[in-house]
Amino acid sequence: MLFWIISALLTVLVAVVLLSPLLRASARATRYDEGEAAVYRDQLRELERDKAGGLISPEDADYARAEIGRRLLAIAGREKAGGEGEGDEPADAAAKRAGRRRYTWSQAFILLCLPVIGLAGYLEIGSPGTPDAPLEARIADPGDDVDLLVAKVERHLATTPEDGNGWNVLAPVYFRIGRYDDAELAFRNAIRILGPDAERMNGLGETVVMRNDGIVTDDAQMAFQAALKLEPNNPRADFYLALALEQSGRRAEALTAFQNIAKASPPTAPWMPLVNQHIAANSAGVPLLEQPAQAAPEGEAQAQNPAAPGNPTAEDVANAGAMSEADRGEMIRGMVASLDARLKEDPNNFEGWMRLVRSYAMLKDKERAEAALKEGLKTFPADGAEGQQLLAMARELDLSVEEVSQ
Repeated sequence: MLFWIISALLTVLVAVVLLSPLLRASARATRYDEGEAAVYRDQLRELERDKAGGLISPEDADYARAEIGRRLLAIAGREKAGGEGEGDEPADAAAKRAGRRRYTWSQAFILLCLPVIGLAGYLEIGSPGTPDAPLEARIADPGDDVDLLVAKVERHLATTPEDGNGWNVLAPVYFRIGRYDDAELAFRNAIRILGPDAERMNGLGETVVMRNDGIVTDDAQMAFQAALKLEPNNPRADFYLALALEQSGRRAEALTAFQNIAKASPPTAPWMPLVNQHIAANSAGVPLLEQPAQAAPEGEAQAQNPAAPGNPTAEDVANAGAMSEADRGEMIRGMVASLDARLKEDPNNFEGWMRLVRSYAMLKDKERAEAALKEGLKTFPADGAEGQQLLAMARELDLSVEEVSQ
């Protein structure tokens, strides 16, 4: 019954809100007619004074009185909804009466049709027979309502704050619904009471990362390192520690870390697409000599790997370690020149162009970097996805993108 009373009150409130503009317009029209009639009555009284004072002849007074009377009758006619002689009334009177008819139909629709439509819709899709469910009863049986489940556990922990299992259950739920501050507190309480394990330490570290807009802070790294000590085969912790290396600018080490995750993971692992993205990004951002050597498949030479022309072999990297700085620089330039030559023969290699442009830029050879960018854009135009990546990288390297892309 309380529901229907509230519904009726809300219906009346909505009707009043919707009708108020129409009522105000009708009131304004009525006040206008009353004011106009008062003016004509004043004119009649003034006419009688002028006639008595001899300021107007009786014939003219009769003519003026008839005209004023006609106008008063016209006002009276506008106040009627219809009536005889409608065709002879002024156009403005007919328009006002038509407006009143529209107001009448609008009022009828608001007062009758809208409540009926709303009631019919509620009876069709609503549940008027559902009994009231107090908060206490809903918390006791929350079903699949996550908010009620959280409220139930929070109420329990308010009375028993040393229940580690309660904090352990609540922490990942807080994380999933985006309450990261509460999630961190819950993880720390669970770790304090139940002790650390890999899952809780990973959860704490990931929560700290999300609280810091995706940055793997020192606190987060400590949590992931603790998770690795508890569970060495832990790709989740390995991933975030590799991400920390990438964010700190140690791209060569990050590349190695991501590649190690890929080697230790099944090819169908759900995290492999993300790991491969980071491998590609760090491969494009590391100078050639710093790239870890890629072991070719057994029985194949590296030259048969067209996806990575010009990559240094393991022997190249070993020899570079014993070279002087000048010899090492010369070796790098030779490798870059070799990559340049390969791309001129086979330009359809996007990763190769990314690597070549970046390598020339790191060698402080801006002219050749821009020339390589221009050549790469011939195969991968600027209006395509690959061309946009080339241009974005060039902007990061402070190359003259506008001149090259024209």
